[in-house]
Amino acid sequence: MTDELFSVAGKVVLVTGGTSGIGNMIAQGFVSRGARTYITGRDLAKTQDVAAQLAADGGECIGLAADLGAPDGPEALIGQLKARESKLDVLINNAGGNSKGPIADTTPDDWDMVMELNVRAPFFLIQQALPLLRAAASTERHATIINVGSIGGLHIPNWESHPYNTSKAAIHHMTRSLAKKLGADQIRVNAIAPGPFPSRLTDTSLESVQKSIATYIPVNRAGTPEDAQGACIFLASRAGAYVNGSVIPLDGGYIGAL
Repeated sequence: MTDELFSVAGKVVLVTGGTSGIGNMIAQGFVSRGARTYITGRDLAKTQDVAAQLAADGGECIGLAADLGAPDGPEALIGQLKARESKLDVLINNAGGNSKGPIADTTPDDWDMVMELNVRAPFFLIQQALPLLRAAASTERHATIINVGSIGGLHIPNWESHPYNTSKAAIHHMTRSLAKKLGADQIRVNAIAPGPFPSRLTDTSLESVQKSIATYIPVNRAGTPEDAQGACIFLASRAGAYVNGSVIPLDGGYIGAL
């Protein structure tokens, strides 16, 4: 009964930005549990290499090239997927960008890059994927969208990263907006808001990061692959079928302890 409740075996999953960081962690969780998992990256050869590594111990992972910052990037990616699949059970919008720095140093290009990757691309990827998501959805077997937000979209951190924090607050609100509209189609939309996880954007081994974790994270550690996988497996399985329009802090208690 427990296995059936949390099973994702046989599902078709797309994880954008799955070549590194939390996206890679999430993709590994689905691959190892029997889901046919697609990951994306800008460099096709690298993405395919990572996909092969994820599938090395069994399972199926396919790498696709995608430039989601380009205006036609979402449509082009879903076009590739439609050539291979007739449905999509789980869409995980993880790919994104960051721009840190004081207000005076933030340029229009910085702002536009972050908003394009973190807000525009997920919205239009969902738009383009709707036929595949609807094909997977029914009252017995829902489809799932998981947007990767951030605790930076739930509070104002001590460092300056204005475009990033604004974009993540936007993706949280967009999650609720889409959940309200798509719920009747049995397509659930939720978000996770990660705290510190090891990634190309966050080096959790740095002394400054370790000090911040010790000061602000009640469980006193950075996130692990199992933490990211557990949240997404829950949301994508029958276990999470009545969760819709939620933004789940994945932060060891950081937000809750503020």
